[in-house]
Amino acid sequence: MMKALLSTTTLALLAGLSLASAETPVERGEYLVRGIMGCGDCHTPRTNPPGPYLSGGNKQFAGQANSANITPDVETGIGGWSDEQIIRAMRDGKRPDGSTIGPPMPVRDYRGVSDDDMKAVVAFLRTVPPVKNKVARSEYKNPLPDSYGPPVTHVAAPAAGDKVALGGYLAGPLGHCMECHSPLKDGKADLEGQLGAGGQTFRTPKGEFVSANLTPTGLSRYTDDDLKKIITTGLRPDGTKIAGPMEVELYAHMTASDLDAVVVYLRSLPPKG
Repeated sequence: MMKALLSTTTLALLAGLSLASAETPVERGEYLVRGIMGCGDCHTPRTNPPGPYLSGGNKQFAGQANSANITPDVETGIGGWSDEQIIRAMRDGKRPDGSTIGPPMPVRDYRGVSDDDMKAVVAFLRTVPPVKNKVARSEYKNPLPDSYGPPVTHVAAPAAGDKVALGGYLAGPLGHCMECHSPLKDGKADLEGQLGAGGQTFRTPKGEFVSANLTPTGLSRYTDDDLKKIITTGLRPDGTKIAGPMEVELYAHMTASDLDAVVVYLRSLPPKG
């Protein structure tokens, strides 16, 4: 009887593991787009209540940029783009007509998003209700670069079981945390010399904020659970709320394993500051 019970329990556990790993591309894409990638923050109209999801039109980058309509509408969105064209826009910053996509689109980060995750994002975007919303082309004071680097042809996913690699992937290409939490050098986040050292200034309608040091130097006073609470709620252990444009409402949807990986990664960074 005991052996039979153990066999039944084992089968149930295996079935649970099978279901947990059976995430479809659309489900994965929704997890990324609605969560850590935060696409809706830029591409959903900031009206009250918010406009149609991902239909674009927000003024950004000191009024120089208009966020694009990335719903599947054929005339005003990306419904007429192929999967490869959408991926090229994200990774290489190029529209189908060859024009360059400018900031604040985090092309430099998205160049590191894996092939499977790129395909998952596209799969989810295809499911979003199409919205007809023609958005004016952005107009920048300074010319945009001809390219952001050589065309990206392949990006592998982080090695299975490597928490540091997964955490770096989540905090880097997907969440672009390091873009905000690294000081600027020559107008760009210094991801080589001062990765995660903080000190970047952000001017918002609510005031001026400076990004925190995310290396072990800045996080030594926090436990792992403290960090997870800060990331997902914006609350420090003493109950005070962190300031600035940190989008904790997006990170609140992260899985426990992804949160663990981010914390492990941050603990592994070289101390700075």
